Amino acid sequence: MLLTPRTKAFRPKTVRIAVAVLASATSAALLAASAPQPAAPLGIGDRLFPHLGNPGYDVTSYDIAFTYHGDNTKPLDAVTKIDALVTAPLERVNLDFTHGKVRSVDVNGARADFSTAGEDLVVTPHARVQPGERLRIRVRHTSDPVSGKTEGGWVRTADGLAMANQADVAHHVFPCNDHPADKAQFTFRVTAPKGLTAVANGLPVAKKHRVATTTWAYRTRHPMATELAQVSIGRSTVLHRTGPYRLPVRDVVPTKNRKELEPWLKKTPGQIEWMEDKVGRYPFETYGLLVADAQTGFELETQTLSLFEKELFTRPEFPEWYVESIMVHELAHQWFGDSVSPSTWSDLWLNEGHATWYEALYAEEKARQPLEKRMRYAYRLSDRWRATGGPPAAPKGPRPGQKISIFRPVVYDGSALALYALRQEIGRPTFEAVERAWVHTYRDGNATTADFVRLASDISGRDLDTFFDAWLYGKKTPPMPGHPDWTTTAPDAKAAPAKK
Repeated sequence: MLLTPRTKAFRPKTVRIAVAVLASATSAALLAASAPQPAAPLGIGDRLFPHLGNPGYDVTSYDIAFTYHGDNTKPLDAVTKIDALVTAPLERVNLDFTHGKVRSVDVNGARADFSTAGEDLVVTPHARVQPGERLRIRVRHTSDPVSGKTEGGWVRTADGLAMANQADVAHHVFPCNDHPADKAQFTFRVTAPKGLTAVANGLPVAKKHRVATTTWAYRTRHPMATELAQVSIGRSTVLHRTGPYRLPVRDVVPTKNRKELEPWLKKTPGQIEWMEDKVGRYPFETYGLLVADAQTGFELETQTLSLFEKELFTRPEFPEWYVESIMVHELAHQWFGDSVSPSTWSDLWLNEGHATWYEALYAEEKARQPLEKRMRYAYRLSDRWRATGGPPAAPKGPRPGQKISIFRPVVYDGSALALYALRQEIGRPTFEAVERAWVHTYRDGNATTADFVRLASDISGRDLDTFFDAWLYGKKTPPMPGHPDWTTTAPDAKAAPAKK
């Protein structure tokens, strides 16, 4: 994303037992101790989002069907099928889901009871499931694009809908295990009235016309985090071109703006080639831009189909180099954040710091915008950013009611600054070797800050623990290697906003 401005076990349901039937105080105490407890929201213990994700199972695939009725203020009908592998004994299965009406739930072909707790859908199969078993869940539900004061999920556009699920709102759209640590394959089936076009992550696998509707199906070839899911429905044109190594590049744009946007869209193959030269082959089956006629306040790296606001390309005050560097920011995320996903949200700096790094490097190489100048400016503000948002790898939690407030300057330029310091410390050739090894070693998986530290130390042949402790966890910004004259501004001093 780029801003433009454990509980270990499940307990069965509560069984209310009348005190009158208890034979004695002793039996009452025994029964109370063994009575099932109420359904409760669970989580995997993420430091920033403690109730996000669910323990006890690992999702292998989602098959999600949406039926859009032509009005982006009305709920969509939906069916979400989840295949998972059980990893712990479960009497209940918690899914993340809210802002939709659940009509029925089946587990392994049998109807199951369900209830809600917080933002969890709590499902009770007829039989306890055991580790190693396959779990097949089918939820019939609605998906509401008007869900009150939420930050993301469905985004209403001028002619339909798109998705923006980062950081933790995919479960406002469909039932899921809504944490990037549990990546899975996705299939989307979208039915919409004739005259509209539906596009989703991955490649098209089917298209079926009926009298008044069309159904499109798309499937990913690589695992994906729920926060990166994308479905677009609208009066759109899909444009096709070819990238490096015959990569299919498809862009989805409002039909009325096709000609206006073409000068920007044709730059993508060259940008992919530039990124491949830096870190290696593009990691997915396709790429492209989804240009939405909507105001979101950010651009988003939804996997294989990055979401952009239309006005980024149409506002005359944005210099060409700036727009191109933002395009590269979201493209870089396909390697950093999408292919190699964070294990926890505290590892967010690995996503945004790298995307910002390649954004700035592209601007330097293609538009003569000095990287060193930008990094020196970031260094000056770094103590202030750390005081406000915490250090890069230990960011402060989101403000109440503002989940995306974790996307602070310290995870963008503040984290790119740490990468600049690493390059200064170990030298450009070694740094570039680390970058290539990172996206190759952890491709299609998850990784932590500790993994990055270990890899950089192995490749450089040095123990970098002390270096990274200071740069990633320190309250104060360490001295910049090679630039002893760089200074920081006091955290309480006023400073001009960063210019990119």
